[in-house]
Amino acid sequence: MDEFASIRHWTSGRQSESWQRERGVRLGIGDDAALVDPAAPIAGVSSPYEYVMAMDTMVETVHFNEVTMSYEDIGYKALAANISDIAAMGGVPLQALISVSVPRQLGPDPMRRLYDGLYACAGQYGVAVIGGDTTSSPQHLVVAVTVTGAVEAGKALRRSGAKPGDAVVLTGPVGMSAAGLHFLLAQQERGADALAGERAAQLVHAHRRPSPSVRAGRLLLARGTCHSLNDVSDGLASEAWEIAEASGLVVTLAEQRLPRSGSMAAYAGAAGVDPLEWMLYGGEDYVLLGTMEQSDAEAVQAAFHAEGLPFYIIGETSAGTPAVQLIRSTDRGEQKQPLAKRGYNHFE
Repeated sequence: MDEFASIRHWTSGRQSESWQRERGVRLGIGDDAALVDPAAPIAGVSSPYEYVMAMDTMVETVHFNEVTMSYEDIGYKALAANISDIAAMGGVPLQALISVSVPRQLGPDPMRRLYDGLYACAGQYGVAVIGGDTTSSPQHLVVAVTVTGAVEAGKALRRSGAKPGDAVVLTGPVGMSAAGLHFLLAQQERGADALAGERAAQLVHAHRRPSPSVRAGRLLLARGTCHSLNDVSDGLASEAWEIAEASGLVVTLAEQRLPRSGSMAAYAGAAGVDPLEWMLYGGEDYVLLGTMEQSDAEAVQAAFHAEGLPFYIIGETSAGTPAVQLIRSTDRGEQKQPLAKRGYNHFE
């Protein structure tokens, strides 16, 4: 099957022309480039608006292998990671460009399955797949995704907007993806089954099929009291450091307020791992970390809960040299300790 036949096999019949037109697409897959109407009305986004763009790459042996992810999972997660970046700006995802570098020994069925997962994510979040690129790879599969989105002009939520005295908030539990990955690798290495049944499935699902917090980002933007926002891709501590440095202040997190999944904590105990390590440094949770006015934080929490969405108030910000610290409860009372500026880093 040649390149063009492969593209048709992977993409044809997935999204109707009318469905794509509702997302501003005037010409999708099938020509040298796609055409998008920059003035098309976007459901839920007020005019005038700005475009938001993000790109992520997933590489075999770095981000996944045949044990940790199915081909459907690879496609789903590759798109979900980009959608999460749009959500972190308070935006709505619109279109996606998909580039794949495929090892010659990989047949057509695995890539078809990868696109099954990718289009499943696209359908769930209303993203029109409009093109990309296909090349051969000498050894490993590489999937690169670019997503465009829209946000009201001048309203995008950035890392640099935090103010001293803000509440630090989080839109979901952290550490589950890292626990799921640990479980999968433990199974591969030792046949371990330290946490069977539903709890294991929750952790594995969190790693393979993350849920970008698009609705949460839109709610925070509409509220008008959220000052900064970041998605938790490289770990909670790393994202807190990014806000602290971009905004020029101190971020203080309270250990007792950090949302701790019961399944993650149970597996950490069985595996002999401190769950705080996964929560702070695990990454790939794709929830949102942000800061907002203290006076509105509890009301926002109630509004989120009314929609069935998680929301946690986990700390506060203060003036000072950029830093991130954690308040821990000990036998001697509460103590502050600095958090290392680390998380997942491709070059360390």
